[in-house]
Amino acid sequence: MGKHLRGVILDVDGTLIDSNSEHAEAWVEAFRQHGYDVSYDKALHMIGMGSDNLLPKAVGVEKDTPEGQALSKAEGDIFKSQYQAHVHAFPQTRALLQHMCDQGLRLAVASSAKKEELQHLLEIAGAADLIETQTSSGDVKKSKPDPDIVHAALTRLDLAPDEVVMVGDTPYDIEAARKLGIGTIAFRSGGWDDAGLAGAIAIYDDPADLLAHYAESPLAQGGPAPAPPR
Repeated sequence: MGKHLRGVILDVDGTLIDSNSEHAEAWVEAFRQHGYDVSYDKALHMIGMGSDNLLPKAVGVEKDTPEGQALSKAEGDIFKSQYQAHVHAFPQTRALLQHMCDQGLRLAVASSAKKEELQHLLEIAGAADLIETQTSSGDVKKSKPDPDIVHAALTRLDLAPDEVVMVGDTPYDIEAARKLGIGTIAFRSGGWDDAGLAGAIAIYDDPADLLAHYAESPLAQGGPAPAPPR
């Protein structure tokens, strides 16, 4: 058993708000506009990465090239104009975060979302006033599954890896946290099944499911032994 649990590092898209499918649709359309044929299922299972990792994997384009920048901008524009208005928080999201705060846990966000989008997403989640610190893809060189974003959030909280738990919805959250020795509570709400979320210390359907089972969760048990780095 590590130290007493003191903080929670949270993903946003697919974890606090129901937006992964909308981002996947936006990427499919952005790729189509630039002459790339990428299926919805392929795009969906890359949501959770930042564009620095998603673009090379999806179409072999680096983010910092003119083509990569154009694709990333197109996805952002399409998401904002066509999908953002329809995005909503998962049920009981704010209630879960408020309960965490009431238990004395400090909350940080580590999201692969673009920095300019993140604050609005937190407002959709009803979480903006509960989050102590936040990091996004613009704060670091590499996004998930690289550990940089999670490490930045950990540093800003000034806590040790065995004093925090990650909460996310993709294998990329789990991998990024595990590289730092942090365990992850995973949600199925991002579109991954339990096999895809292997390596999580606990799996729940969504924020409401975790809140309903909070007393038996790792959050109420002082935190789990940290995941071994690899």
